[in-house]
Amino acid sequence: MKETYTGDGFTLARWQFADAPELTATVAGSLDHIGAWMIWAADGYTAENSAEFLQRTRKNWDSGETHDFALRVDGSIAGGIGTMTRVGGVEIGYWLAREFTGRGLITRAARLLTKEAFRLGAGYVEIKHDELNVRSGAVPARLGFTKVREERVEEPLAPSCKGINHVWRLEKP
Repeated sequence: MKETYTGDGFTLARWQFADAPELTATVAGSLDHIGAWMIWAADGYTAENSAEFLQRTRKNWDSGETHDFALRVDGSIAGGIGTMTRVGGVEIGYWLAREFTGRGLITRAARLLTKEAFRLGAGYVEIKHDELNVRSGAVPARLGFTKVREERVEEPLAPSCKGINHVWRLEKP
């Protein structure tokens, strides 16, 4: 994967250690929204959490396990999106700060990363979301993915989650 992509109204850039203060502020500023669905933000988000994430994402990028990006709008962090290597394909995960929802950003960013994953040889792309997170589920539906299964998620769960993920898949054309 490249380290930077430019899309329609956004930029995806590989997370850098220098992003830590803005990452912390962005997540902390939307804790009620992000923490409802993401266990990693359910009990708050600190500078230490950012530092740990940035260390982990650096290691995982270098190993090819994940490719995580800051989603930026007009230079500011609006959220995060990335790919996780799976046998024969990739999974895309994402989050967005409340003030950036409803603009189609995640849909456009996921479309870009899906095309890039296929260009790089992935046989499929999957997106998973808790069955109660309807807004997140609208993304793969808009992109032409097919719901292929449900799977139980182990606890702990974020506060708004039921613990059943819907798994959507798009096969390489």
